[in-house]
Amino acid sequence: MATVDLFAIGNALIDQEFRVTDEFLTQQNLQKGTMQLAEGDVQSALYENLKATQVYKGQASGGSAANTTVAFSALGGKAFYACRVGNDELGLVYLNGLNAADVKTSAKSISDGVTGTCMVLISEDSERTMQTYLGITAELSETQIDFSPLQTAKWLYIEGYLSTSPTARAAVREARRIARTHGVKIALTLSDPAMVQYAREGLDEMIDDGVDLLFCNEHEAMMYTGASTAEQALEKLKFKSRYVVITRSAQGAILATAEQHLQVPGRSVIAVDANGAGDAFAGALLYAMNAGMDIKTAAELAILISSEVVANFGPRLTLEQYRQLLQKFKQETP
Repeated sequence: MATVDLFAIGNALIDQEFRVTDEFLTQQNLQKGTMQLAEGDVQSALYENLKATQVYKGQASGGSAANTTVAFSALGGKAFYACRVGNDELGLVYLNGLNAADVKTSAKSISDGVTGTCMVLISEDSERTMQTYLGITAELSETQIDFSPLQTAKWLYIEGYLSTSPTARAAVREARRIARTHGVKIALTLSDPAMVQYAREGLDEMIDDGVDLLFCNEHEAMMYTGASTAEQALEKLKFKSRYVVITRSAQGAILATAEQHLQVPGRSVIAVDANGAGDAFAGALLYAMNAGMDIKTAAELAILISSEVVANFGPRLTLEQYRQLLQKFKQETP
């Protein structure tokens, strides 16, 4: 049985990233800063329009939890990613991309169908807007997941985007059951304001009786709790999780434990692309906590890593960049 530190469940999506104008988003009726689901033909039309009028920046094996898992692995943790891809060229590209980052996957993830794709649209202010065709990942279920590595893992990480899929939520229920049985800590991210707005019941189902670590940004936190400030939201979310982490872009993050609230300042960088920043933050913080760092120190490393993601195009850094940043952090941290 493979032993891993992190067992993550999430959507498997090939990202196609473009630099776009705000006018283009308006023309396409896309709400800036959110993720919108679409059928394959609708996305194909958008893709053709993007290629004809906007600036193509590249392709990556994406998905929120996948980005988190790659960051965790690149920093030195052992990780497994549970997902579903089609038995097609993009599916092979996807799994190979994760394996190249030393993330373990399973052949059970491959099934007949079309691998999901996501159009990632980066505005001039570095904000990311996404249109997603889930493809076969919409039908992710427990039958596609090899749960054996979870039994000896340290953390289970759940992607909030799964809240839209009944079969994926059932898989999460099974993962939670196994985690609780074997003493595995559970982390979850709310993922996107659209999930809070349109899939709130699904998020509540996945959070169930609580988690050990909850990630969200301040917009998601306030929407989920109905609070008017991030600090008020933090206080309310403490009843859902042992640790709560609310990211605040350039302002850093605020954290809550049962005993205290903490604030960790952000880093000043020239923002290029916000896509994947929150994912990298989660991966780095999970790595640091698994390595024995306290929550505040872990958040400091997470801010270093995520700010460098913002300063580069694409949802991930190179494996070497993650390692260099970790070494820099260790040298500079007392």
